[in-house]
Amino acid sequence: MAGMTSSARRPHLNRRLAEFGTTIFAEMSALALSTGSINLGQGFPDTDGPEQVREAAVRALREGRGNQYPPGPGIPELRVAIAAHQQRRYGLSYDPDTEVLVTAGATEAIAAALLALVEPGDEVVALEPYYDSYAASIAMAGGRRVPVTLRPHEGGFRLDLDELRAAVTDRTRLMLINTPHNPTGTVLTRAELTAIAELAVERDLLVVTDEVYEHLVFDDAGHLPLATFPGMGERTVTIGSAGKTFSFTGWKVGWVTAAPELVTAVRSVKQFLTYVSSGPFQYAVAEALALPDTYFEEFRRSMQTRRDILAQGLAEAGFEVFRPAGTYFVTTDIRPLGEKDGFAFCRALPERAGVVAIPNAVFYDDREAGAPFVRFAFCKREDVLREAAERLRAM
Repeated sequence: MAGMTSSARRPHLNRRLAEFGTTIFAEMSALALSTGSINLGQGFPDTDGPEQVREAAVRALREGRGNQYPPGPGIPELRVAIAAHQQRRYGLSYDPDTEVLVTAGATEAIAAALLALVEPGDEVVALEPYYDSYAASIAMAGGRRVPVTLRPHEGGFRLDLDELRAAVTDRTRLMLINTPHNPTGTVLTRAELTAIAELAVERDLLVVTDEVYEHLVFDDAGHLPLATFPGMGERTVTIGSAGKTFSFTGWKVGWVTAAPELVTAVRSVKQFLTYVSSGPFQYAVAEALALPDTYFEEFRRSMQTRRDILAQGLAEAGFEVFRPAGTYFVTTDIRPLGEKDGFAFCRALPERAGVVAIPNAVFYDDREAGAPFVRFAFCKREDVLREAAERLRAM
C-alpha cells in the first residue's frame, strides 16, 4: 500500500518475543480435546484439592472478603501464613510485612523477579530444560539466557557443576534455579546446592529459585530450600505456589520470599503487571498453609503412588523411564520405541494411543539435546493413569 510507513511493515510482536509463539501446552491440550485423548500433557490435576480449602474460598466470597482489591503485597493473613510455613518447615524467618509478596501464581512471580532484577545485556544462567516462561521472561527483561544442561545419568538427570561454573561470566547477573525440577523430576542434592550457593557468594550473584514442587519430593528425601544455605539469605528470591500443593491451579496464588530490598524490587514490577489478584482465594490459601503435616504427607504419598503406576506402565510400553525424584512429571526416552523426534511422536500419539504428552525439546535452547525426550504428567486419578498405561502398552 502506498504511503505505508516502516513501522507498519515491522512485525507486530516485539522482536524480543519473536521466538515465542503459541505454547506447546495450548496445542497439545487442544489436540487432547479434539481426539478425546487422556491429557497427560499439561500439569493440572483432574480433581480438586481439600474440600475445607474450597469451602474457605466460598466463605470468603460470601463474607465479602477479597471481592474488592486486596492489598498490593497480599492480604496480611496470607503473608503471615507464608512466613509461618517457611519457619515451621525450614527454619527460615521472614517478616510478613517486608519480606513476603503474594503474586498471581508462580508464573507472575518469575516474570516480576526477572523484570525487576535483570537489565538489557545481563546474562541469566538457567538449568536446561526449563519451564517455558523462564525464557520468555528473560527475553522481556532484555537479558541473555545461558543454559546449563541437565543430562541423563544413571536413571535420572544430573547437573554438571563444572559446566555451571564455566557458564558464569563477568556479565552474569543471576542464576535461575528450579528444584524439584520441571520437566525432568530432578531434585538437586545437598552437595549440588552447596556448590551453587558457594558459586553465588563467590561471584556475588543473585539467585531466583523456583520451588513450587517443594511438597512433592519423593522417597522420603525432603526439600532443601536454597535460601537456607550459607550466604544465600540476602541474595535469594524464593518462589512458591499454592496451585501445585493444594490442587487448585486455577486460583493462581503464588508468592515470593526474600530480603526486603529484593521484595521491594519485585513488588515495584508486580504492581504494574496484575497489581493484585485472587482476592478471596488468598484467604483460602492462608488456611490451607496451616493444614496439619498429615495433609502434606498424604498428598506426597498419593502422588508417589501415581508416579509409580505411570512409570511402570511406561516402562512396560517400551519407553526408557527416568524415575522422577520430585514434581508430578515423568520424562521418558522414546528411542527404545524406534522413535527419535519428540514433536512428531507427541503429535501422532493421540491418534495412535489416545494419550497426550509434551515433547521436552520445547524446554531446550538446544532442540537436538531434547529431541528424544517426552514428558508425561501423573497428577491424575489412579484409574486414569492405569487406563493411559494400558493404551500405551497396546500401542
